[in-house]
Amino acid sequence: MARTVVIVDDHDGFRSQAAHMLRAAGYEVVGSCADGRSALVAISTLGPDVVLLDVQLPDTDGFRLITELDAGLGGPTIVLISSREAADYGTQVGRSGAAGFITKAELSAQSLAEVVGRQ
Repeated sequence: MARTVVIVDDHDGFRSQAAHMLRAAGYEVVGSCADGRSALVAISTLGPDVVLLDVQLPDTDGFRLITELDAGLGGPTIVLISSREAADYGTQVGRSGAAGFITKAELSAQSLAEVVGRQ
């Protein structure tokens, strides 16, 4: 199971809640970012196993950020998150290169492990 996580979301409360839930399940949350620019720095510096990436960020969107990340061999597993349903983004989720998508309401350690386990 992947153990280190960076959470990228522009809502402080969500980042805090997600970090608490993941830590309780045994994940090590090594970083938390509110925008794409700081996420790029944190991900390249911290080298997490998993990145929880909000689709809507103040300076970019998750789809564009994925293209800026080196998600190739050795890169993190990227899981898109949103308060909206995946269907709202049409085919973008499937074409994004992300391992999967979880709505914020359905995010749990189990749902994350299921998406990451498919990798």
